[in-house]
Amino acid sequence: MDEPLRTQRPDFGDAIFTLAPEGLGSAQSALGRTRLRTFIALRWLAVAGQTAAVLFVTFVLHFDVPLAACLAIIAASAWLNVFLSFAFQSQRLTRGWEATLQLAFDTVQLAALVAVTGGLSNPFLLLLVAPVTVAALSLSPSRAIIIALLALSLAAVMPLISLPLPWMNGQTAELPDMFHFGQFAALAVGIGFFALSAARVSQDEAKLVRALDAASVVMAREQKISAIGAMSAMTTHELGTPLATIHLVAKELLAGTPQEDERYEDLKLLAEQSDRCRTILAAIREAREATDIVHARVPLDALVAEAAAPFKGLGVTVEVRAQPGDGADGRTPILNRSPEVLHAVSAFVENAVSFADTEVSVKASWTDDHIVISVTDDGPGFAPEVLPKLGEPYVSQRSDAHMGGGDMGLGFFIAKTLIERTGGRIATRNLPPPRSGAVVQALWPRAALEASALD
Repeated sequence: MDEPLRTQRPDFGDAIFTLAPEGLGSAQSALGRTRLRTFIALRWLAVAGQTAAVLFVTFVLHFDVPLAACLAIIAASAWLNVFLSFAFQSQRLTRGWEATLQLAFDTVQLAALVAVTGGLSNPFLLLLVAPVTVAALSLSPSRAIIIALLALSLAAVMPLISLPLPWMNGQTAELPDMFHFGQFAALAVGIGFFALSAARVSQDEAKLVRALDAASVVMAREQKISAIGAMSAMTTHELGTPLATIHLVAKELLAGTPQEDERYEDLKLLAEQSDRCRTILAAIREAREATDIVHARVPLDALVAEAAAPFKGLGVTVEVRAQPGDGADGRTPILNRSPEVLHAVSAFVENAVSFADTEVSVKASWTDDHIVISVTDDGPGFAPEVLPKLGEPYVSQRSDAHMGGGDMGLGFFIAKTLIERTGGRIATRNLPPPRSGAVVQALWPRAALEASALD
């Protein structure tokens, strides 16, 4: 608390969640791991479509298409698929360089087919966008850029290597250079737009999947801790009866044994140690009473106090009260004990403590319909550029957020996910001037947390 605070407040990072699950590296590492059968299936689809188009134009429209050259180029894709199907297991994940080579081949094959059927005059030139889009979805940005540049380079040299556009009855179609330039410009714009769009969607999806995996790991850990607590309570209950019997028998044997008997000291030690065991089990039972399977309820004030307990002495104050004027009765709501809520609220408090100057306030209130928990600090507040993005995974201002420094920018996302899983929602804001600080507020329908009379 005495250390100088940062000038801008980052989002909730791994200062909250020290858990770093194995395999939760950069979301970028998920790219380039497409199954081989996906590439094979897409290529068979392309072969079928290209074959149908060439045969339709040749035998239905009666255009003078170089049929042999076209079918030879299409056959190259088919033979590649046959080779890959026999040489490798279709279920295997392709490496990044393997996927890059396959998409490069598809780009060259498609460009060759377009080149022998008119080049830039062929309206199907825009199909070169397809392998680039697949690359943007399945490869890293650097490899996707390679495929995009390859497609544009092949299109740029088509005026030098392409055959005339097939036409009917041996005629030729002479299109102006401006049309060719427009075709190339449209291709360049299409490649740029679709590649960037696909890459953004793919990266966002990969980040979201990995962030949800991290949230699942956090939840599994919390459930395991709760299960251990319940087991300890059950164990103390089950051990109580046999230990009481041992203690009673030891006391009776001790009472009937003279002090000069050589067994007296052993029986005395046995009685003392059994009594000590009973005391220990009683202490465990009392400590775990709130999490016993039979007593899985907790008042709202006790839940908030437990979430803030690790930060006692760090300027954290807790206040629990009914909201005035809303018709709420004065009785504190009794809630079903929720590891999700405990973990999330504790995370908010820890983050607030990290950035507060002197004080953190945790307030819980309720109405007839809602329960609200707010965490407020007097620190610098959220940075303006971060505030609108809070709740997105991997949002962080720390420079090492994606450099393996431990901060993956998942903290707020995980806490928000846990709150939403319990039926609540999150709101964030900065305190209005002249005050400074940040407010994180969680709101639930009262029915989502409150224990029913039959629980």
